[in-house]
Amino acid sequence: MSRAFPVFLAFLAMGFADATGPFVGLAREQFKLSNFEAQLIAFMGFVMFGILSVPMGVLQDKLGKKAILMLGLAIMLIGILIPAIFGFSTFPMFLVTVLFLGAGATTLQVAGNPIMRDVSEEGKYSRNLSLGQFVKAIGSLSGPLIPVIAARYYGLTWQVIFPVYSVAVIITLLAVTTLKVKEAHSPDHKPTTLASCLALMKNGYVAMMVMAIFFYVGAEVSVSAGIPLYLKDRFDVDINKIGLLGTGLFFLALTIGRFSGGVILNWMKPKPFFIVTSLLSVAGLLGIFVPSKPLAVASFFVIGFGFANIFPLVFSIVVDSMPENANALSGLMVTAIVGAAFVPPIMGLVSDSLGSVQLGFLVPLAAILYITWTALMNLRGAKA
Repeated sequence: MSRAFPVFLAFLAMGFADATGPFVGLAREQFKLSNFEAQLIAFMGFVMFGILSVPMGVLQDKLGKKAILMLGLAIMLIGILIPAIFGFSTFPMFLVTVLFLGAGATTLQVAGNPIMRDVSEEGKYSRNLSLGQFVKAIGSLSGPLIPVIAARYYGLTWQVIFPVYSVAVIITLLAVTTLKVKEAHSPDHKPTTLASCLALMKNGYVAMMVMAIFFYVGAEVSVSAGIPLYLKDRFDVDINKIGLLGTGLFFLALTIGRFSGGVILNWMKPKPFFIVTSLLSVAGLLGIFVPSKPLAVASFFVIGFGFANIFPLVFSIVVDSMPENANALSGLMVTAIVGAAFVPPIMGLVSDSLGSVQLGFLVPLAAILYITWTALMNLRGAKA
């Protein structure tokens, strides 16, 4: 575990990019933005997953995972230092900051997920990847927490988050320089190219698993955004008060679930656990359709607990099945995170068409049913 410590720090830094969510409201107030302009903040963060992931996977095959991990930290540091040093003068400058954060997080995801395999003990990759996602969740929670603490106890503005992140990323960069990773390829390894990377999608199993990531990330963002709207539409709950607590419960469950997954995977194999966590997610989503406020609120926690380990399980299972293609697979699967930009609008369209936010949850339910099917396919193909 000590060997993996610098990689865990990199996962913490990955979570910093998730601060773009809280940034939407904070920047909207500071820059007097329209709703459309405010939503550009989240778009600028997510779009880099679609643009950079595969090219970074190709570059990683040439330079090595450690070099790409350090590159991701450097890119993120540049983005953080822009406001930390120069402050905010214009909204376009702020968008550049978010763009660098997204680019850094994309690069860290491409390198961090497969490099965890290199620093993990035999059979502990899935466990460590789940723990890595737990650490990433702590980084994500820092986005909304640091500005609140800074304002309440120290009278500082929300921009204090950037100097704090700068120090954390510099410490992580220094820690990663000490990391020893065996980058050697097998004698018959063929260099990864953009064409060979995309050619992997012709493999039915790879395509199935990449789409599982696409639908999972889309479902997670859809649920987190839809919970306050659901409580308002279904139970007339004040979004500004209790509604946000529902979202907080969901994220709390994600955090607890990721830590628990790291513990459970010490004694349970990844493929059976994939089935369990998928079915738990389905059960939680079905609970939203029961006409009971207490059951609905409990369902938010169940959904988060079920969702918590889907990403690391899908990632680790497919990389363990084709370790010789780890770099290309990492690029493809991180690209699939762009699902967060496509699935939520579909949920909104369904809600508007059917006149019910509750029925809009059929979209993430359909996504998780697909993922449950992939879990069954993996278990069927598991070696005895």
